[in-house]
Amino acid sequence: MRSITRAGLRAIGLLAATGALCAAATVPAMAGEPGTTWQPELSEGTGNGVVVSSDGARFDRSTAFGAPADEGDTESSADPAEVVPTGLLTLAPRTLDTPTREVDSRLVADTPPGSTASVDVRGKRAGGGWTEWIPAEGSRTELPEAVTEVQGRLVLTATGSAGPTVREVTLTATPSAGAEGEPLTEAAPRSYSVFATREGLVGGTTANGHKIVNRDRFVALPSRRALSANGKTDYSVKVCAPNGRCAIAPVWDIGPWNTKDDYWNPSNQRQMWKDLPQGVPQAAAARNGHNGGKDQFGRKVANPAGIDLGDGIFWDVLGLKDNSQVQVDYLWTGSQRLSAIRTEGAPDVQILARPEAGAESVGIAVDATEVPVQCTSGAFVRIGDGQYLPTTAFAGLPGDVPACDAPAAPAAPTPSDASAAGPTPAAPSAPGASAAPGGSAAPAASGGSTAPAASGGTAAQAAAGSAAPAAPAGPAASPAPGGSATSPGPGGSAISPAPGGSAGAAGSPAPATPSAPAGVAPAAPAPSPSGADRPGTGAPAAGGSTPTPAPTSDVPDGASQAARVMPGSAQRAPSGTP
Repeated sequence: MRSITRAGLRAIGLLAATGALCAAATVPAMAGEPGTTWQPELSEGTGNGVVVSSDGARFDRSTAFGAPADEGDTESSADPAEVVPTGLLTLAPRTLDTPTREVDSRLVADTPPGSTASVDVRGKRAGGGWTEWIPAEGSRTELPEAVTEVQGRLVLTATGSAGPTVREVTLTATPSAGAEGEPLTEAAPRSYSVFATREGLVGGTTANGHKIVNRDRFVALPSRRALSANGKTDYSVKVCAPNGRCAIAPVWDIGPWNTKDDYWNPSNQRQMWKDLPQGVPQAAAARNGHNGGKDQFGRKVANPAGIDLGDGIFWDVLGLKDNSQVQVDYLWTGSQRLSAIRTEGAPDVQILARPEAGAESVGIAVDATEVPVQCTSGAFVRIGDGQYLPTTAFAGLPGDVPACDAPAAPAAPTPSDASAAGPTPAAPSAPGASAAPGGSAAPAASGGSTAPAASGGTAAQAAAGSAAPAAPAGPAASPAPGGSATSPGPGGSAISPAPGGSAGAAGSPAPATPSAPAGVAPAAPAPSPSGADRPGTGAPAAGGSTPTPAPTSDVPDGASQAARVMPGSAQRAPSGTP
């Protein structure tokens, strides 16, 4: 539906005369096309930034969140992308008689100047999980595989004084030539080592309408394609710190930095920044000059963050005291069997190091999240190496889960992302870091340890004596130095920066590089000599407070982001900092 809106915005004279654009009048008739057609009830939809009344689904500025305008999603543009208040309304799903991979969307909508109305679509996989939300191109959405259940989501934006109103949505699913896709093997989810920052902003509102509470437990990723609805856990991640502690938590917000950067997808499938290697957040590449060192909003990127963590995840679960490199599994991207957690009213359940009562905790899984189910060991289920949950923690388990002592099947490869994206170039390296030729690991200056190879090459340690930490599931290691524990939270991130304390001055770690599949130690960012020994912002103790070091003054002009919070929302627009 985006092309309809753009056409309407260009016809300013016509809009001034009519006062509104009826989107249905510009969509070609679909007579003669086969398929299943239905009109979702707008009153049954849920979301944030949209109010449904007898007149239809109306944009609600008071609860909208900040996101980039569609007109600004050309990364080659020299001008900062415009940020507009955005509302989302998730519609009821529809079960089809025949599989489909293509859904056509038509809107009857009033879109005054400066406003847009469009549709995202997703489908439920044969294994039970959802595909990501795919924005409609023109009026059509192509899903990544054949499905028999689809769901639509309205996306409303407004920059002018008047917002859009959608009166009717018509969706048509075209029968697919192939059968519904069945996972042939159980493949692990995509997993990358990225830089994490703390979300903060207690009392604010996330992109899905969740009100942030003290020590909250959720994450933010820089794309609405993987945004779960408020209270839902359709899209969850497992994030592991260098000390070996892990958290399985839902994606409830958009950010940090960019809001159209689904970097975990193959390069040719990314919504923006298709020139970057898979697994490299644009913020990480910007730290090495990509897009002139700026994000999609035109702001100077102050740290290479690819994920924001709620305070409870950051402090209480992972035990982080400062921004850190972490390993993230994007659980919806694999074909492993997933089962939902049931905590009987508790916010989460402890992940144990061994399949026995009283074993030490190595992390948590948030209530209702779906976790990987590998095998059973007595009254426990293994969900990862050295990670177990009691069977009583699950709402239900598949009947064919093998025993952990059964002969192991050959490991299935991660989904063929590399073949879809083509050859992956070497990830950007930190200033001053040298790459090892031939894709081999470059040894550290001392200690003889090596960093694992990234795609096409490996960044060597930048400072003498530094070495890559162990994989998240391994022995305890110190978090990566550099930066404060507070993210600048631009664009779509719900975070309040500390004045002058944002990471990403001379002491920022190097951008994250695509990691090897889960279980292989990720390369750590090399600390900068000027910031390696600078204290970070410590986590306040649960029962008291920890003194915060005075803000440092070594942040260059333009690095600190003065955030502007959207009304009623934790999302923020560009600071205007050059």
